[in-house]
Amino acid sequence: MTEITKNTEIEKLDDLPEAVQRFILHWGDMGTTWGVNRTVAQIHALLFIMEEPLNAEQITDCLGVARSNVSNSLKELLGFKTIRRVPVAGDRRDYFTAETDVWEVAKRIAAVRKAREIDPALETLTYCLAAAKGDAGVSAEQRKRLKDMQDFTATMDRWYGQMQTLPTSTLTKLIGMGDRVVGLLNIGRKKN
Repeated sequence: MTEITKNTEIEKLDDLPEAVQRFILHWGDMGTTWGVNRTVAQIHALLFIMEEPLNAEQITDCLGVARSNVSNSLKELLGFKTIRRVPVAGDRRDYFTAETDVWEVAKRIAAVRKAREIDPALETLTYCLAAAKGDAGVSAEQRKRLKDMQDFTATMDRWYGQMQTLPTSTLTKLIGMGDRVVGLLNIGRKKN
């Protein structure tokens, strides 16, 4: 692990360039749509955009949020593995920096979302199908709909597992092929 020897003083959010402010604030808003606390997302954005590691006090001062909120948010981000602690020479405080490879960030966030959303959904759907099998009160159509939902969720889970094993260069190529694949799949179909 490389020790950082330089640490820039951080400013208040209002003192940062407008583009940086907007990124941090927007990332916070986006986080709430992903089921992540606004402060967690803003701290991630701040650490992502800053070129030097920051300590909790600097984050607190910049974002103007409670120190306890910063501490809890940092723990959550460490759990997501989207940030890490880094040593700063001559300073005993913990400093933090974010993963800056956007593909790696996306993979790590996807892993957390899968564990929070897909895994429990599959478990619940499996349970519901088993319970519905012997229940005369559950219609054949209801069982079919549960099975369809389980099949879809299991397919997405398998797809996620396959995508996680691919190197970033392959993922980039695969996504880049999207328009061509859609074009091939539309061969012979009438356009509306």
